[in-house]
Amino acid sequence: MTISTNLSEINSQISKSCAHSGRKISDVTLVAVSKFQDDGKIDEALNAGLRVFGENRVQEGMSHWEARRAKYPDLQLHLIGPLQSNKAKDAVALFDVIETIDRESIAIELAKECAKQHKNPVCLIQVNTGNEDQKAGVSLDDLPALITKCQDLKLNLQGLMCIPPVDEPAAFHFSLLKKLAARYNLPLLSMGMSADFEKAIKVGATHIRVGTALFGERV
Repeated sequence: MTISTNLSEINSQISKSCAHSGRKISDVTLVAVSKFQDDGKIDEALNAGLRVFGENRVQEGMSHWEARRAKYPDLQLHLIGPLQSNKAKDAVALFDVIETIDRESIAIELAKECAKQHKNPVCLIQVNTGNEDQKAGVSLDDLPALITKCQDLKLNLQGLMCIPPVDEPAAFHFSLLKKLAARYNLPLLSMGMSADFEKAIKVGATHIRVGTALFGERV
């Protein structure tokens, strides 16, 4: 299957999910997860018309996109993996959206770099909705303080992101994230991946992060 064929199927699923939940297709942004993909796959995705991409690591994102920026000025790049403080400078330089703020120290470093670089990337807080010890994301208890800190730092905080536990119903965590976003008046919800993005759309996702369904299984 080609990426173009896969994209057509995904777009059809998005359309059906939006119709079932009374939403507009334009309300949902497909973030193509290009981590670990080679240049051929990325170019195929670009040729299929995709312009919004997500990367897990700053360095890999730089290798994929720094040179392509000039050719594709309409790219929108999302950081969807954990961010270390020493990568804040490069993250602000490259990414349009940073989805994985999960602690005060990262927020502080991002704010410093935004001021230095005169950039204002959209920011989301990653919430560990399942309170899993092994997973990144701020705990539910610490979320209010982190939101306040991001706002005090004048970060362009616009939403929340989550990755539900694999052994629990995803829809519960999507609903929880939606309630939290509404509580704090945050409009963006990044939730749902290849296996569950239709459920996320029905709950209210504004961004879905799709890798395997688009690029195929990694070999």
